[in-house]
Amino acid sequence: MRGVIRLEALTRSYGGRPAVDGVDLEVAAGELITLVGPSGSGKSTILRLIAGLDRPDSGRILVDDVDVATVPPPRRAVAMVFQDYALFPHLTVLGNLTFGLRVRKVRRAEAEQRARAAAQRLGIDGLLDRYPDQMSGGQRQRVALARALLRDPSVYLLDEPLASLDGPLRFATRTDLLALHRELRTTTIHVTHDQHEAMTLGDRVVVLADGQIRQVGPPQQVYDEPADTFVAGFLGSPPMNLVPGGGVLGGDATLTIGVRPEDLALDDAGPVTATVEAVESLGSEANLSTRCPDGTRLIVRTGPRPGVALGDEVRLRADRLHRFDATTGRRR
Repeated sequence: MRGVIRLEALTRSYGGRPAVDGVDLEVAAGELITLVGPSGSGKSTILRLIAGLDRPDSGRILVDDVDVATVPPPRRAVAMVFQDYALFPHLTVLGNLTFGLRVRKVRRAEAEQRARAAAQRLGIDGLLDRYPDQMSGGQRQRVALARALLRDPSVYLLDEPLASLDGPLRFATRTDLLALHRELRTTTIHVTHDQHEAMTLGDRVVVLADGQIRQVGPPQQVYDEPADTFVAGFLGSPPMNLVPGGGVLGGDATLTIGVRPEDLALDDAGPVTATVEAVESLGSEANLSTRCPDGTRLIVRTGPRPGVALGDEVRLRADRLHRFDATTGRRR
């Protein structure tokens, strides 16, 4: 099965600052992985390097055991989908879909047949005569995906393709992407800054910071067992409570103790006393911002009607604690 990607000590700097710093990563054939991290963490740079839109300073990029460093972008068996769709505004949907095929000398009749088949697969076969400015963002994104589909690549590279869509449409398109991947089983690398997207789409999640990989693993494993305090604080909304020295959660000066908001519970017999400073009601759940006598702030996630108000004193129980080295931040 084609589509195995291996990055070896991949490095790329801009203006003396490393955007990608010694990245090692292997992606199995047919796997969908998500790259997630804050702005400037190197996510999009990795995609550009694989696609050939940029060249590494050092390291290797192998696709199916072939070093593609010197292979020009059109000859790499990859298809890239961008956040801004990159459609030709003067061409109809059909024209946008057939353009690349015609450039590759595919006969018009065959190009249109393949384009119509790809459009039908993505549910845009009724839009073939429309121009990009006559469609919604979700429809334009489907056109961009259909165009990538027509390349029949070994690898799909998706650079935040859902970032400009609103909530409901983003959810629907995310579901469509998963269904398409299950059907095609083409190796896919999906870049996103949205942790929910990363967790729901990826077979594995790759968490990046400052151009380096901080953790790789199945989504639930990365969430349940964060490798360090960065991953612990980045994944999760609200993020994990991190208490240097442990404080009211126990521990000592060599540790930082973490507890996720959903692992804190209101309990009249709980060992931790706190005062409610804010109640954030989200309909299906609520987040309580509490303050302990020693000044420690703890966020607690509860059900939709916690039955507490501002200024109430509550008692808390921590059901699952995480321990990190106070100096290195690494998980213990």
